[in-house]
Amino acid sequence: MRGFTFLVLAAVAVMGFTATAPRAQAQVSVDVGVAPDCPYGYYDVAPYACAPTGYYGPEWFNGDGFIGAGPWFHGADGFQGNVNNRLHPEHGYKGPAPKRGEKAEPSKRIDSAHFQGNEARDGRGHVVEGKH
Repeated sequence: MRGFTFLVLAAVAVMGFTATAPRAQAQVSVDVGVAPDCPYGYYDVAPYACAPTGYYGPEWFNGDGFIGAGPWFHGADGFQGNVNNRLHPEHGYKGPAPKRGEKAEPSKRIDSAHFQGNEARDGRGHVVEGKH
């Protein structure tokens, strides 16, 4: 009888702890802050370092403004833009890159006739089948 009483008390205790357990929220909101201030855009994967001139093709720019990438992407749904992934650190690039806050040099702006893209991306960190 003593074992049965212990078992009942243990079951009641477990039900009490279960009833008071906090409920988890289904949605998580993460504030990513402001987009990096980079003269030729920034990579679309963390840590969102500044990309060198020539990484992004001209379709990534609206006038002089970069349309964004990663969590700050504000291009159209279905957007596909060309990049030169040889200028990405994940592909071994170790060359010069601008620092945050530097200003763009007009002589370094890439036009469509001189851009050397080899990969299409969607602005959200994904490679897509595209027009490269």
